[in-house]
This record gives sequence, C-alpha cells and structure tokens, in this order.
Amino acid sequence: MDVKSVFLNGLIEKEVYVRQPPGFESARFLDRVYKLRKALYGLKQAPRAWYARLKSFLLKSGFVMGSADKTLFLLSRGSDTLIVQIYVDDIIFGGSSHALVSSFAEQMSREFEMNLMGELQFFLGLQIKQGLEGTFVHQAKYIRDILKKFNMGDSKPMTTPMSTNTALDADEVGKAVDQKEFRGMIGSLLYLTATRPDIQFAVCLCARYQASPRTSHRQAVKRIFRYLKFTPELGLWYSSGFSDADHAGCRIHRKSTSGTCQLLGTSLVSWSSRKQASVALSTTEAEYVAAASCCSQLLWMKATVSDFGLRFGRIPLLVDSTSAISVAKNPVLHSRTKHIDVRFYFLRDHYEKGDIDLVHVVSANQLADMFTKPLELQVEGVDNALIKGEIESQWTGLIALLV
Repeated sequence: MDVKSVFLNGLIEKEVYVRQPPGFESARFLDRVYKLRKALYGLKQAPRAWYARLKSFLLKSGFVMGSADKTLFLLSRGSDTLIVQIYVDDIIFGGSSHALVSSFAEQMSREFEMNLMGELQFFLGLQIKQGLEGTFVHQAKYIRDILKKFNMGDSKPMTTPMSTNTALDADEVGKAVDQKEFRGMIGSLLYLTATRPDIQFAVCLCARYQASPRTSHRQAVKRIFRYLKFTPELGLWYSSGFSDADHAGCRIHRKSTSGTCQLLGTSLVSWSSRKQASVALSTTEAEYVAAASCCSQLLWMKATVSDFGLRFGRIPLLVDSTSAISVAKNPVLHSRTKHIDVRFYFLRDHYEKGDIDLVHVVSANQLADMFTKPLELQVEGVDNALIKGEIESQWTGLIALLV
C-alpha cells in the first residue's frame, strides 16, 4: 500500500512558522506568517513527524516494533502473524491469515488516505514474481532503462562483467572523462547491486575512481553495461554466508578487499564487497578483518530474524584461511597479531560466547570469492535464476561465508 501525501500526516510538536518565498505575487498571502500544526513537504521535521505518528498508531493497534529493524512491525493473533515493513510512504505487509491482512488494510484506510496496490509486484525499482515454488526478484526494467539512458542499448554483449586480467589503478597519465556522467553510471549500477551480486565487485572497484575518472575506468564501467545487456533477466531466487579477502588487492593503497555474503537456508539475503580501512600486513590479517566484518553483519541479522520467532545457536561462519581461524580461536598468538586493531577482536569474543562457529572451507567452494575478484563464471543460457540451483550447502539455518 501507498500513503497519499504522506508528509502531510505528520504532527509537529515544536512551533514552526513559515511565510511565502520572495517574489510570491498573491496579495492575499503577502507578508503573512503562518504557524504550522502539520508537517509540509520540504520541512526537515516532516519524515520524522510522519514516522512518529505511524509508529504511535501501530503500537496502539497492538503491533510490536522490531528489536533491530525499527521499520519492522509485527502483530500476533493466536497462531497467526502479520508482518508490516515500512519505507517512508510505501508499506509492504503480509501474514498467515487472509482475515488479518484484510483487517489491517481496512484499519489503515480509515486512519490515513491510502492507495491499496494489491499483490506485491513492483517495489522501489524491484520487480517481484511470486509463485508456488518461491519468489523471484529482479530489475530487468531498470536495466533496460539505464542501458537506454547511457546509450548502451546497441552495445555488444559480454559474458562477464570484468576481465580476470583487469587491474585498475589511478591511471594518472590517461585521458580524463566527464566526471558527472561517470558518477551517474556508477550510481545507477550501485542501485542495481540490490539484486545482482554478480556485479558487486566490479562496480565497487570502479567506484573507487569517481574523483578523477579516466578513459580506462569508463571502459571498465561500459563492460559492466555490456554484461548487463547479455544478462538482463538475472536476479535472486528465494525458495546459505561465506567470507574471503583479496590481500593487498588495491594497486594504489595496497589495501585488501573484504567480501562477505550471508545466507538464510539456501537464500542469499546479504552481501558486500569493500576495501578495508587499513593496510593488512598479511593474508591472515586480511582474512581476519573480513571475518570480523561478516560477524557484525551476522549479529544484526540474528537479532532481526529473532523478531520473526527464529532462534539460532552457533552460526557457521565459513572462512578459507586456517590461520585466520587459529587467530580467532587461540589468544596465545599475541606476538604475531598485536598490531591488529583491537576493534576486530570482538570476533574472538563472539566465538567464545558461542554466537558463531568458525569453520574452514576450501577455496574452491568459497562462494564469497565473487566479491573480491572478477567473476570468472560465464553465464550462458540462464533466464530466470542467478542463485537458483547454484548454491547447495551442507548447513541449514543462517550461514556466513567470508573471503
């Protein structure tokens, strides 16, 4: 559902006065000052005022706010549950009882002016296809739009987003390109990574050079667009997490890249590829930092899914470095690891508490590799599944894989 004129529903607690801007011609309102009782568009307090009113209404209606995600609200009626997720004026809701869902829709329509959109099919640029076997999320329309926007609709398709031999650097002697266009291309691709983990590493690598883009950087970005031309229908199928690190992969600062992905059952629900904040002196340190990053995401996810009534014990965190696992498990290795920032040692703390279980995985089975180096797999003949059928795990529940 969608709330009409959402910010006008917010109530202002403090005194706010407004007057028409200079050049306003109507004599009726000339030089008059108004005291606001409700929020207006453009007012800084408007989003907060709307959220406060909606939250108050839902809590009075018997909903419980999520402990980790404050835009999640749940309502229990016997054995039935209603789940409501809010994004400003867009609201997704569903439940185990049709009567409970219908009652919520009627209740919201009485309180606010609403547009009931029906079954979820399109949300914030995401296309959702729901079926008996599962749910498929993709951005095919968005891909067609950005290909047309950047004049790449007639480009030659490529089977991979980046060559495995590509090693981008600052290229200071290269020819400079339009910074505004380059940033626009990067921004469009970053939004696409919400459903396309296969381009996450390539996009994040190119994004490092937005301050001074060169021809070589634009060519790398164009290759990603050509790959999208070849695979416009790929997306995520929902019916396991890994971590890894590319030691000293950045050719400018020699900083490593952390790649992590988290899976719930067999569904990929979260992933990241980012340059580490500090230079790692060894592969072990790079892997350890990546594992700590993944651990923090796991703890947040564990708190989130607990709101849905799911409880987990020790969450398997799969790392392909035995030395990094040893550092986390064995505090005696102080002399070799004392230079590692103290903030990363919470990984060992949560291992000792029993929140996670560090498990070794061979590099050949490391799913998070795709977030630290160019994707080597050539996608051929795939129509409606990037993840479907590709992820098979011996673990059940919440898993993290680190590279």
